[in-house]
Amino acid sequence: MSSPRTSIRSERGKVHPVPTNTSDYEVVWPRSPRTAELTELAPRLASLEGKKVAFLWDYLFRGDEIFPILERELADRFPGIEFVPYSEFGSTHGEDEHEIIATMAARLRELGVDAVVSGMGC
Repeated sequence: MSSPRTSIRSERGKVHPVPTNTSDYEVVWPRSPRTAELTELAPRLASLEGKKVAFLWDYLFRGDEIFPILERELADRFPGIEFVPYSEFGSTHGEDEHEIIATMAARLRELGVDAVVSGMGC
């Protein structure tokens, strides 16, 4: 058995050392550990007819254009639907987001909201 090479010669004749590091390295998984347990999703509504729908927005990308279109189209399809505008909640992104998100469930219950459409910019 031959001994490991300690150098190699390039095509131009230059001698380069061969790394002799044979250390083992730990493999690091790029994901973080889970910090939240999965929960069961709420059951899907059979229809939006007669329901109250809240719009949430992070104020980043065209919600001011998209939500009026959604409201119009949903109102045409589902009689008696009501809407709670995104302005009722404030931006779901930014300096107040932690407070807004922390109080969101209680606020939705208080307003009698049945469903949410959440718009996020990319």
